[in-house]
Amino acid sequence: MKIFVKKLRPGALAPTAGSRFAAGYDLYACLEAPVEIPPHTTAMIGTGLALAVPEGWFGAIFARSGLATKQGLRPANCVGVCDSDYRGEYIIAIHNDSSLTRVVSPGDRIAQLVVLPCAAAEFEAVDTLPETERGDGGFGSTGK
Repeated sequence: MKIFVKKLRPGALAPTAGSRFAAGYDLYACLEAPVEIPPHTTAMIGTGLALAVPEGWFGAIFARSGLATKQGLRPANCVGVCDSDYRGEYIIAIHNDSSLTRVVSPGDRIAQLVVLPCAAAEFEAVDTLPETERGDGGFGSTGK
């Protein structure tokens, strides 16, 4: 699959894979200066990139495991969704879950992009739904 990447600002870095079989592609902070993120707050960090994800796919933005576990920094919405028709800058809302002020510097890896298929759905209003063994059992209803 080919994804076109447009650099919107100097210093923007194209996504990279950390290993040959990596599912995610690292996204980098495109900043003029370091940004401090106080405890339990969120900062908007631009990547300086716009992408053209093919129709039928979307860009899912996930936390980088090392950044989340070692520094407490993760995408604020946990998983971001970038639709295939979006052509604006990929901006990551980074939340600091730690009790310390954290710093994101220009060129830091801030999140990872995983390109996933997206099925189109058509919704139809009905009076009844097909029956299942589970039925309307909700949270914890399966006992697992």
